[in-house]
Amino acid sequence: MRAEILAVGTEILLGNIVNTNAQYIANRLAELGIEVYHHSVVGDNPKRLKEAYDLAFKRSDLVIATGGLGPTKDDLTKEVAFEYFGKEAVLHENLLKNIEEFFKKINMPMGENNRKQALFPKDAIIMPNNNGTAPGCIIEEGNKILAVLPGPPREMKAMFEESLVPYLVKFQDSILVSKTLRIMGMGESKVAEIIDDILENSKNPTVAPYAKEGEVTLRITAKAKDEVKGNELIAPLEREIRNRLGIAVYGEDDSTLEEVLGKILVENILTIATAESCTGGLLAGSIINYPGISSVFKEGFVTYTNESKVERVNVRKETLDRFGAVSSETAAEMAEGAAKAAGADIGLSTTGIAGPGGGTEEKPVGLVYVGLYIKGEVKTKELNLIGNRQRIRNMTVMNTLDWLRRELLKNNVK
Repeated sequence: MRAEILAVGTEILLGNIVNTNAQYIANRLAELGIEVYHHSVVGDNPKRLKEAYDLAFKRSDLVIATGGLGPTKDDLTKEVAFEYFGKEAVLHENLLKNIEEFFKKINMPMGENNRKQALFPKDAIIMPNNNGTAPGCIIEEGNKILAVLPGPPREMKAMFEESLVPYLVKFQDSILVSKTLRIMGMGESKVAEIIDDILENSKNPTVAPYAKEGEVTLRITAKAKDEVKGNELIAPLEREIRNRLGIAVYGEDDSTLEEVLGKILVENILTIATAESCTGGLLAGSIINYPGISSVFKEGFVTYTNESKVERVNVRKETLDRFGAVSSETAAEMAEGAAKAAGADIGLSTTGIAGPGGGTEEKPVGLVYVGLYIKGEVKTKELNLIGNRQRIRNMTVMNTLDWLRRELLKNNVK
C-alpha cells in the first residue's frame, strides 16, 4: 500500500505552525509496514484542495488528510472530499448528539455552524473524536482509501490510534522494525566511509545515516512479519557497525549523551563538579538533566570573570597573567579546583571565546579549552568550533560530556 499524507491549512502552508502531524503519522505508518511516498500541504482553498486530492490518488492508494474539520466556512477538507468522490453528506443524529453533549460538558452554547461537523455520507466509516467536536471518517472508493483526521495534534493522535490503526492493521503483511545508533566525535562523511560497504549492500535491513547537531545517527530498519523477527535481522548488522565504529557509538534509539553519562556516574558512584566560563552553566544544566544525578553531582561553579576563577576554584593569578583565561593551563586549574572545592572525584571545566566578538588571530572565536580532573590526574583538550555564540556553547557542552564518557570507558568504567 502506497500512502500519502496531506496537511490542509493555510497556516501550515505559510509556515505559521509546524506540521508535527505529518511527522507523527509517517512514523506510525512505518511501524505498521505502510510506506509513505509523499507529503503535501495545501491551503484552505476548495479548488486547490480538490486538485491535491486528485494528484494524491493518482499516485497513492491511501491518503490521510489532517485539518479543516472545524465548523467555520474555510474548514472544507471533508466537504471537498465528498464532492471529489461524488458522495452526498447527510446529518448523522448520533454525531450531532455527541457534539451537543461536548458543549454541555464544557458549559458553553453550541453554535449552529457546529452542525456541519455531523454531516457525512451514509457509507462513510466514522471515526469518533473523544477529545473535541470534529469526528473524522474513512471513505473507501474502489481500491482507494481516504482517511480524514482533525488538525489539533491532541485530537489527531487519539483518533489515529483509537480508530485508524485498528482499520489499517487488516492491510498488514509485514511491519518495519527500526533501531537507531547514536554517534559522537565522528562526522557523517567519516561514518559513511567506515561502513560504506554496509550502506551500499544492505537490503533488509537497510541502514540510513542522518547528521544532527554535533552527532550522527544510523537508523537500521528491517521489514519482517513481526518485531521479534525484525530484531533478529537487525542484530548481526548492529554488531558489525558497533565493532567498526567502536567507542564513537554512545547510545541507541532515544538515549541522550547526558543520560548515558549520568548512568555511568551514578552506577559507579563517581562524584562530579563543574567550573564554567564560556558555557555559563550549560554544562552543569546538561548533567543534571539525568534523574538521580543528585547522588553524585556535587556543585557547579560559573566562574565567568578572572576574579571568580581565582576566588571560587583557586586558579592562580600567575596562570591567568601568563597564559590568559582562555588557555589549557587555566582549564586544567579550573577542573582541579572545582573537584577539590566540592570534594568530588571528577572536575570538568570550560573556558573559551564564544563570540561574536573578543577573538584575536592568536585566539579566535570558537577556541575553547576543556579541563578534566579525575582522582589526581588532570587533562585538557582544545576545541576549535564554528557557528554563532549559542552553537559554540552547545557544542562545547556536547564535546565535553563525550570526552568524559570516553575517558571513563578507557578506564574500564562502564
